[in-house]
Amino acid sequence: MRWGMVINLAKCTRCHACVAACRIEHFLPLGITWPRLIAWETDEPGQELTTLPVRCNQCKEAPCVEVCPAEATKKRPDGIVYIDNDICVGCRYCVVVCPYQNRTFFSRDKDPGFFPGYSRTRFEKAGRKLYPHVSGTTEKCDFCMDRIDAGMAKGLVPGKDREATPACVNTCQARALTFGDLDDPASEVSVLIREINGFQLHPEYGTEPSIYYIDSKIGNAPSNLAPREAQTASHMQHLSTMEERAKQIFGKK
Repeated sequence: MRWGMVINLAKCTRCHACVAACRIEHFLPLGITWPRLIAWETDEPGQELTTLPVRCNQCKEAPCVEVCPAEATKKRPDGIVYIDNDICVGCRYCVVVCPYQNRTFFSRDKDPGFFPGYSRTRFEKAGRKLYPHVSGTTEKCDFCMDRIDAGMAKGLVPGKDREATPACVNTCQARALTFGDLDDPASEVSVLIREINGFQLHPEYGTEPSIYYIDSKIGNAPSNLAPREAQTASHMQHLSTMEERAKQIFGKK
């Protein structure tokens, strides 16, 4: 068993519901975001804005696991890579080695409160009790493993039963996210990858990500590879071209 996700780029509407669902599910502080939506556009005539939803790829050959000196980053038998924040020493080796830039170091300045200068909201206070975040440690997406474990304990099936499925998948109104067992050739994720030629980001890194992308607009084409912009790391340096434009306007470097 190896849990994985398929993201349909043609269906994603850039609504950010997955980002909001993750924040609510894990009580994420204001400065922390696990899933992100990277938007870019090219100078080619008629090229429309393209969005690439990203999160921890739950790599089969995860370099973050190998470099962690405290063995705080671990990989479960079901393929989920997670961080034990009780033993993380905050060295950030994993942040540096992640080729997808999908880890965040949680420092005090990233938790100013939803309304800086005012008291914490009831949501924030509840989060500190239900899902405490440890300052000085690294965080990332873990496929909502608590939901998966609790659901499976009740006999539920992740990817089919909402209670056992990652929050982002449940919330996606466009049904662009599909979750399931990559080792099961009959699972929905395996069928999508096989029939619509799913691709991984940067396969040349040899990390074997558990997240695949498809684009039903060009599905079944033998050349359904990652978009040109996704074959290098350059587009991942900025969240969007608008951010670059803002830097030009306001002179930020």
